[in-house]
Amino acid sequence: MLEKSFVPADHEATLYAQWENSGSFAANPETPGEAFSIMFPPPNVTGTLHLGHALNFVLQDILIRWKRQAGYNVLWQPGTDHAGIATQMVVERALDKEGTSRTALGREGFLDRVWDWKKESGGTIVQQLRKLGASADWERERFTMDDGLSRAVRKVFVQLHQEGIIYRDRRLVNWDPAFRSAISDLEVENRETKGSMWYLRYPLEDGRTITVGTTRPETMLGDVAVAVNPEDERYTDMIGQFVTLPLTGRRIPIIGDSYSDPEKGTGAVKITPAHDFNDFEVGKRHSLPAPTVLDETARIWIGEIEDELRDIEGLASIEFVRALAGASREDGRKRVVEELERTGWLEKIEPHKIQVPYAERGGAIVEPRLTIQWYCDAKKLSGPAVEAVETGKVVFEPRQWQNTFFAWMRDIQPWCISRQLWWGHRIPAWYAPDGSVFVAENEEDAKAQAGAGVELTQDEDVLDTWFSSGLWPFSTLGWPDKTPELAKYYPTSVLVTGFDIIFFWVARMMMMGLHFMDEVPFQTVLIHGLVRDEKGQKMSKSKGNGLDPMDLVAEFGADATRLAICSGTGPGRDIKLGRTRVEEHRAFVTKLWNAARFLEMNGAHPVEDFDPSKVKSGLGRWILSETNNAIAEAERALTAYRFDEYANCCYRFVWSRFCDWFVEFAKPVFAAENDETIEIRAVSAHVLGLILRLMQPVTPFVTATLWKELGYAGSFETVRWPEAMVVSEAGEAEAELDWVIRLIGEIRTVRSEMNIPPSQKAPLLLRDADPKNLDRARTWAEAIGRMARVSDVEVLTADAPRNAAQIVLDEATIFIPLEGLIDLDAERMRLQKEIDKNESEIVKVERKLGNADFVARAKPEVVEENRTRLETFQRDLGRFKAALARLA
Repeated sequence: MLEKSFVPADHEATLYAQWENSGSFAANPETPGEAFSIMFPPPNVTGTLHLGHALNFVLQDILIRWKRQAGYNVLWQPGTDHAGIATQMVVERALDKEGTSRTALGREGFLDRVWDWKKESGGTIVQQLRKLGASADWERERFTMDDGLSRAVRKVFVQLHQEGIIYRDRRLVNWDPAFRSAISDLEVENRETKGSMWYLRYPLEDGRTITVGTTRPETMLGDVAVAVNPEDERYTDMIGQFVTLPLTGRRIPIIGDSYSDPEKGTGAVKITPAHDFNDFEVGKRHSLPAPTVLDETARIWIGEIEDELRDIEGLASIEFVRALAGASREDGRKRVVEELERTGWLEKIEPHKIQVPYAERGGAIVEPRLTIQWYCDAKKLSGPAVEAVETGKVVFEPRQWQNTFFAWMRDIQPWCISRQLWWGHRIPAWYAPDGSVFVAENEEDAKAQAGAGVELTQDEDVLDTWFSSGLWPFSTLGWPDKTPELAKYYPTSVLVTGFDIIFFWVARMMMMGLHFMDEVPFQTVLIHGLVRDEKGQKMSKSKGNGLDPMDLVAEFGADATRLAICSGTGPGRDIKLGRTRVEEHRAFVTKLWNAARFLEMNGAHPVEDFDPSKVKSGLGRWILSETNNAIAEAERALTAYRFDEYANCCYRFVWSRFCDWFVEFAKPVFAAENDETIEIRAVSAHVLGLILRLMQPVTPFVTATLWKELGYAGSFETVRWPEAMVVSEAGEAEAELDWVIRLIGEIRTVRSEMNIPPSQKAPLLLRDADPKNLDRARTWAEAIGRMARVSDVEVLTADAPRNAAQIVLDEATIFIPLEGLIDLDAERMRLQKEIDKNESEIVKVERKLGNADFVARAKPEVVEENRTRLETFQRDLGRFKAALARLA
């Protein structure tokens, strides 16, 4: 006998352990079946599960479980990313609390500490994924710094270097001055900040001045030119002339370049190639020098400009500039501005909003920095990736995301792949004393290249984390070895990911996969949106509207959490999720449990040789046909990656068709004891079993529990996805029961609108109904009476009664006499009052939404809330008017 209620915590851990220990998640490339494989987007080893992860992995797990049920040879490859900068930061903070540092430990000692940390704390997120129900093949779990994956990284680096695709260059990078390392664009967060625009006057040799606007006056020490637009008539005669840079005395040219916008500021901009990405490109076009004036910690450094300092009276102060050395950029800015003001070269200061780049991990303000780094010529790798999407070898869902992919890929820049960290894949390059570089997979090969007696030192830097994760789809399968897994599961089937890493990860996997495997790494890229709160706002700590998925699982169960996520996930759109939504889906899980318990109490048990095609009763044939429809709808939804439609199909079928209609219709049948009772018991158990199989991908715990407790045959882990059944005369059964359901629904609507008390029953008068529908009404009179509070069903041959509510159902007109049930005059007054109220509210909201200023200035969630209110008022107005019309 089933327990009175389903308590997730009593079942989830036990069930999951059974599944994992039984090997039901394990992939075997030697077994038959068409391959279906998905690769984990490897979460950072430092991470804990957040709602974005939960969304991503629930969607993957639904697809994996569904395909496993459908008989595919499934691999869901799990693993984690070493997350270079994030992990190093975590361990360095721990060392700081101990009063030591990585430099004190030395490289080897520090790396030992990181590996110790990874062993003790690095598995948190994969344990949390288990609690969420993720059915990955955990025996195959990989880590981006496993020996096998590290070997693949070295081989790729060496080959790309031999092909000229990897090289060293001196370029600008995003520089984290706290970590003293280059970082990727993805690790930079731009925040709008209130700042200033300083207008500085630079003197020409002919006695005139030119004014430039800048938000970084401290970098003027490294100015090498002033740029104006060649079409700007204000400055045409100045192009080719020189100015003398205040403070340093450097003589720099005025150049013509379209980068300068005549509509912005003064139309003249200072060019500092070593400290601005746009200036760097201008510098390359005009072959300008690029002196660095900020060191690796973002302090003023004059090492590259000291020799050229010129003391020109009124323009430069050698001692002042020298005294700036070592000042922070903030202090340096303040002192430079004060000196320019003192010497008369500061024209004015204006408030100005600026985008300030912050390091996402550590929070430091990022600097553009000119350094020698290792680069990958992504342009040479991007062509085949673009072609793969153009020809449909890789399909983005939703399709519009391919435009984002094309925009990024067709304007791709060299990829800086080196990082000044200790934790990560160390760059396989060795240097001789004379600066010669030897790239090899190991030191022995490098020494062989260098020749006998040459002392080699390995590059101190490590590779960007995205380099190793770009190899993930094939390195996890054993490449460069030709493994059975690689042959069976590559290319993978679907990649599920967020839009924010289409370029950083998706594109790089495509470039690497096509280059080294000569095949795309996946066939479909499924892009999902962000998880937002119930009002549509982005979740954040500062707003206090964040949710921990583990808290939701603990309170409502994994099934309810998964179902809430699934039901809200439309194609590419953001999902609104809150506790209320998860609680609503827990109610659905409870509804399923209660229905199963009711059936069990009424003798409905699985019948091993049950044959749906032999069912005789209309009710039985109807629910079997409805089940066929639900199976087909669910399959269409999953095939189209419409997770919301799949969840909502399950929800509608189980809650409405099965529980609210079939079970209610079946109650008097269960109360009897005849052939129909035996058949309906068998039908109900069979349909419930199909429901459990249908919903297993999204709610694995409650469905597995019911499968076992109710005695269904076979292991639930190996049950197949339900298939369509042969149902005799299905159309006739559907027409009959659908007519009865529509009739009961219409009566319920009238009773609700008329405020008829539930205790008051009313007769039902049918006029002009055809004989078939009259037979249906009489056959189902008991259900109509019980479920619609009808006292009796009669045929009306006389005139329509006064004061009766009227329903039109197909060819029949149906009357419900209201005399004696309600106070008709009071009801008319109530309805008119509701109509007036709703019309008034509609006018108010329409006026607000018609105000363009309100729509433009109000928060998007406030505008959306008003649109929802308007829809509600309009819907209610229609209901009240229809009700009043019935009383006319």
